[in-house]
Amino acid sequence: MSAQALSSLHAELKRSFAILEASRREWEKCLDECRAYVSSLGNVAVQMKALKQTRIEKTPLSGFPGLPERLQYKLSLAMDELFRKMNENIISRQVSSVFALYERQSQALDIGVCVSRSALAPSIADMLQWLQDAEKYYRLQLLQRRNLLESLTLDDLTVMETAPKRWEDLCSDAQEQKISDALCQVSFFVENE
Repeated sequence: MSAQALSSLHAELKRSFAILEASRREWEKCLDECRAYVSSLGNVAVQMKALKQTRIEKTPLSGFPGLPERLQYKLSLAMDELFRKMNENIISRQVSSVFALYERQSQALDIGVCVSRSALAPSIADMLQWLQDAEKYYRLQLLQRRNLLESLTLDDLTVMETAPKRWEDLCSDAQEQKISDALCQVSFFVENE
C-alpha cells in the first residue's frame, strides 16, 4: 500500500467535503431566493386568473382603453422576469474528482485501509458513499426543480398557482439530515491536517 496514494486521497476527500459544505450553504441560499420567486409567481398567476375572470367593461375601469391587455402584458413581463431570476439561481455542484482519483489509485490502496475507521476519520469507503449520496441528491433536486419550472406556462395558470406548494414538496428533510450527519461525521477528519 502506498502512503502517498492514501495521503493524496485523504487530501482530495477533505477538499471534496469542504466543497460539499460550501455548496450546501449556497444551495440553501439559492432555495430561499427561489422560494420567494416561486411564491411571487403563484401570486402573479392568481392575479392573471382574476384578470381573466373580471369583466372590466362592467366596472368603473371600463373608461381605460385596452386595460385588460396592458395588465396582462405587465403580468406576463413579471412572470418572465421571475423565470429568469430562478434560472440564474439554480446551481449544481459535483464531487466526482475524488472518485476519479480513487479509481486511479485503487491498485495502490489496500482494501483494509479503505474500510478501516478511526476516532478522527471515517473509512474511505464511507466517505466516498456519503459524497456519492450527496451528489445524487443534489442532482435529483436540481432536475426536479428545473422540470417544475419548465412545466410552468402562461397557458395553465392553475398549475402556476400550485407551483409554490409543489416547490416545497420537493424538499427532503431526511436526505438533508443525512448530508448534515455525514458532514458532522467528517468534521474532525476535515479539520485535522
